[in-house]
Amino acid sequence: MPPLPQFIDSVEALEELLSRPTPALVTMMGRLEGDLIFLGAGGKMGPTMARMARRATEEAGVQRRIIAASRFSTQQLESELQAWGVETIRCDMLDPGQVAMLPKVPNVVYMTGMKFGSTGQEALTWAMNTWLPSLVCEQFSESRIVAFSTGNVYGLTPLSLGGSVETDPLNPVGEYAMSAMGRERIFEYFSQADSIPTSILRLNYATEMRYGVLVDVARQVYEGQPVNVSMGSLNAIWQGDANAMSLLALEQARTPAWTINIAGPEQISVRRAAETFGRLMKKDVVYEGEEAPDALLSNGQKGHALWGYPSVCLDQMLCWIAEWVAGGGASLNKPTHFENRAGNF
Repeated sequence: MPPLPQFIDSVEALEELLSRPTPALVTMMGRLEGDLIFLGAGGKMGPTMARMARRATEEAGVQRRIIAASRFSTQQLESELQAWGVETIRCDMLDPGQVAMLPKVPNVVYMTGMKFGSTGQEALTWAMNTWLPSLVCEQFSESRIVAFSTGNVYGLTPLSLGGSVETDPLNPVGEYAMSAMGRERIFEYFSQADSIPTSILRLNYATEMRYGVLVDVARQVYEGQPVNVSMGSLNAIWQGDANAMSLLALEQARTPAWTINIAGPEQISVRRAAETFGRLMKKDVVYEGEEAPDALLSNGQKGHALWGYPSVCLDQMLCWIAEWVAGGGASLNKPTHFENRAGNF
């Protein structure tokens, strides 16, 4: 792979980097049989992951349709995907008739879900996170499925344990986390009932320059807002690495469903991250709250043992994000609310 850039100076350069396939992914895409569809591809990760799949497929020298299905609230995103060689299908996933019209391809990456806005819309949250997976499993009963979940299903874990591992009991707090656990259970049920090879990915948290837990901290520091340290530690993984690991999980899909954490190797101190941003951006840092002895943390060692450590380290992310934020780089304006300890989103 080409060396990492010292700075990222444009959205185009950022998206190229986020979609740059790893050698392992190119090799796997050469082995993988059949077309690939991304459901809910219009979110934060979907576009660059679909582009990465297209690039890896082309580098592997194989023919494959890469399809992105979403409501696509903007024509711009749909046009960008098409320009990258990704087919697009407009689909309201809560309409069973539209789901039934999706092409039954062998490989599915399920990214649809509801988190932000779930408070006050609990019924919609449960429909999106638990009923919709059953429609998808019925439509793609002869496919292999990679289904996104979240580290929130674990609940808070003591810092001393080094993050929740895949075999830990689940203790979700709040409607979002509970419905996310429900989503996992639906995929687990259909994986067994219909022999659908399935990988469930508990992500915690994908980060790039425009969005993510580290970006939230950086923007608070740059704008002189207090940094809440009550959730004293967090996980972050470069979104390009999360994209590659998620696609590699296609080959690991099995029956019964298999679960893995997608997380960076560090247990990151929010206070230390804020101090680093303050130094890099020459800003004073203001704090509020006190660090609790537990946090939402996932242990990603199982994934690292399978696929290697992330290619982008924490120090590199901090430097890139500081330069981007201080330079007025684009933002998705979607705070993660990672500091929320009550599970209300």
